[in-house]
Amino acid sequence: MRFASLGSGSEGNGLLIVAGSTRVLMDCGFGLGDGIARLARLGLCPDDLAGIVVTHEHGDHIGGVGRLARKYKLPVWLTDGTRTMARDLDGVAVQVIDSHAVFEVGDLEIQPFPVPHDAREPVQYVFGDGNRRLGVLTDTGCSTPHIEAMLAGVDALVLECNHDATMLESGPYPVSLKRRVGGRFGHLENAQSAALLDKLKHNTLQCVMAAHVSRKNNTAALAQRALAQALDCADEDVRVACQTAGFDWIRI
Repeated sequence: MRFASLGSGSEGNGLLIVAGSTRVLMDCGFGLGDGIARLARLGLCPDDLAGIVVTHEHGDHIGGVGRLARKYKLPVWLTDGTRTMARDLDGVAVQVIDSHAVFEVGDLEIQPFPVPHDAREPVQYVFGDGNRRLGVLTDTGCSTPHIEAMLAGVDALVLECNHDATMLESGPYPVSLKRRVGGRFGHLENAQSAALLDKLKHNTLQCVMAAHVSRKNNTAALAQRALAQALDCADEDVRVACQTAGFDWIRI
């Protein structure tokens, strides 16, 4: 099982997960040409995909899904709440999922789970191939016992480190946006992510990737430091998904 990122941040998100002959894209917040180019950088074209799973309706996650899915006849999996709020899905083969029910796409077992975020019915996912499990958690304002239960024992984790509390407070956002980002339905702050990781760390956790790092309210170094302290490892042992290039393939 392996995974890679097309890019991560407020300007667009996309995560590739591969098990056996199955290749699934989680979210696509990039324009059609940009998305195809980012797939090519990772050695894939849209025809290689089995489909797209969507976390929620915000543009940086779903903005490019409709065009990509229509052009290449890709099925799209999302919750009913996300389907209700989504635009540009006319002509797309939409599969509505239960936010608590496992479903399969080829060689991948996919477990969605609900998260607190300011969207209609947002979810994140755990992907498995029967031997290894990848957990993904971004776009949530806080953790919950259910989130912790879903991510317990994963072999790799893509974890949001959206902002540093001090940088957000002193940064350029208007007060209303600061409250939204820092609220319980916003995004995880570095210290929150580190506290969650401290609960989830275990001996077989192979890889932790900091994701959805804000360009205005955080730095890669601050995100790395926070997660490294939780893992008791060197800062450079924590990888960071960037907006422009995501990250290359990681095998677990």
